[in-house]
Amino acid sequence: MRVLVIHGPNLNLLGTREPEIYGTFTLQHINDALAGIAAEVGCRVDFMQSNGEGEIIDAIQASPGKYDGILINPAAYTHTSVAIRDALAAVGTPFVEVHLSNIHKREEFRHKSLTAAIAVGQICGFGMQSYLLGLRGLCQHLSR
Repeated sequence: MRVLVIHGPNLNLLGTREPEIYGTFTLQHINDALAGIAAEVGCRVDFMQSNGEGEIIDAIQASPGKYDGILINPAAYTHTSVAIRDALAAVGTPFVEVHLSNIHKREEFRHKSLTAAIAVGQICGFGMQSYLLGLRGLCQHLSR
């Protein structure tokens, strides 16, 4: 089983970006923890981070036949990118949407996710654990 982990815009700044919201761990900490979970559940993970909408769409479009699932934190694109939502719908690769913060407790414009309705599930508000729970859930879904 292979899973592509997509980290959206500004997640490369974790550790220094608004630590009161996102914590002090880095993107590498998340990737290392995900690699550990993947080994535990018998799945292989590849990682990518992009600040560019087009690069994220390209990765999604390249996923069929290469990946069984996608774990994605679209970050700010969650609330704005019809193009990422359409790419996810078009390829049909099962995905789980994750967020470090609880988007529903934040600013009003963050309450709406354009991708959640077509996701296997959405996990938010648990910091780094959102990713780990998301990978476990996605792998369990894919192994059915």
